[in-house]
Amino acid sequence: MSVTEQLARFVVESQLDDIPENIYKEALRAIVNYMGCAIGGANEPAMEVALDTLLPFTGKPSTQVLGRVETCDPLYAALFNGIGSHVHEYDDTLPKNYIHPSIPVASALFAYASANRDGNQIVTGKEFLHAFILGFDVESRIGNAVYPAHYDAGWHITSTTGVFGAAAAIGKLLKLDVRQMVWAFGLAATQAAGVREMFGSMAKSFQPGRAAQNGYTSALLAQRDFTAGEAALEGPRGFAPVTASSYDLDKITYQLGEHYELLDNAYKPYACGLVVHPTIDACSQIREQYGVAPEDIKEISLRVAPIVLDLCNKQELKRALQSKYSIYHAAAIGLVRGKGGLREFTDEAVADPVLSDLRSKTKAQGDETITGDQVDVNIKLKSGESIHFFLEASLGNVERPLSNVQLDDKFIDQSTLVLPRDQVDKLLGACWDMESSDNVGQIVDLAVKK
Repeated sequence: MSVTEQLARFVVESQLDDIPENIYKEALRAIVNYMGCAIGGANEPAMEVALDTLLPFTGKPSTQVLGRVETCDPLYAALFNGIGSHVHEYDDTLPKNYIHPSIPVASALFAYASANRDGNQIVTGKEFLHAFILGFDVESRIGNAVYPAHYDAGWHITSTTGVFGAAAAIGKLLKLDVRQMVWAFGLAATQAAGVREMFGSMAKSFQPGRAAQNGYTSALLAQRDFTAGEAALEGPRGFAPVTASSYDLDKITYQLGEHYELLDNAYKPYACGLVVHPTIDACSQIREQYGVAPEDIKEISLRVAPIVLDLCNKQELKRALQSKYSIYHAAAIGLVRGKGGLREFTDEAVADPVLSDLRSKTKAQGDETITGDQVDVNIKLKSGESIHFFLEASLGNVERPLSNVQLDDKFIDQSTLVLPRDQVDKLLGACWDMESSDNVGQIVDLAVKK
């Protein structure tokens, strides 16, 4: 049996009761985190431009867009949901492969649930979570197989693998058979796209949104027996050989159905690239412990994992989105503000003269002895004194996960920028209680502007 077929068969044959209860609980955490990000990003310029431009081309307005008043067809709703939920760079991340796993899968699923909130295809909370878990597993396992060569080549792994996750999740709800699921994966493979050169621009959030839309499309076509190549992942011209110079397909099927990738997920305390989180965390602790004034700092030296400079080496910042990929901005906001919320990555923050001055005083060096969850900080003061701080594990990563209460606070902080507080509280409660929901479409009803 091919790897593609094994993965398809796993998705098709999985039953609700096959999934351990702790995995369902972790899925709820992922959904709460996702929904907060989707609402929080709903008013961003990227969303405004996308909606203004593309709404005239959408089909029957049967589906609600998270955090908005507009309706459209479910395929475009999946796209818009993906843009809004990723634009702040606040969504969950798998540290082992740097996939933002929930965005493509949940964006498609909420669009599907909204489109089918009436009639015979109502999605229950348990069905939604089951499909979400499977889609999450599919995209992460494919990512494991091609990482790091795929990522190093410049592919945006969230969108290139996310299209498979969305196809699996929607395909599960559509009750595809194994042959159809194989075709859905083939159709996903031929639509896998997204490059890292887009980081720091609106195009970055467009990529996982398109993955949600394209994965949804793949499942719909496969349901109607629209054929595709049947070795989408492993064929000599399939996804893995074409997009990665080296890969290990065994990672796709290793402990399939035994280990669920959700257990390796991490939730961000800071609204920026995961690899600069240690620097914000460490500099925030320095601020709290030493009370050093920005004007007393002469120089900041950072030793970081090499991937930090590969991903987040932006020094000359012209717009807010670029600051999310700047190790220099990360150090500055930690030392000056002691946090990295949405307000630390705005045009105003980029233009702040105090932050700008500290960015110019910061130097970063890649060091292979430093892991992606660590940072070594040295600060020279104008007085001649120095401060040294080594962070072993960053807040929000697998070793120091955010609690449910912290996820609540993050949800409320983002969502109240868009929706009234009473509506936010009802939506948050409904997300945590999704397992008992008879109709996830009704949860979407709570997630839109009235």
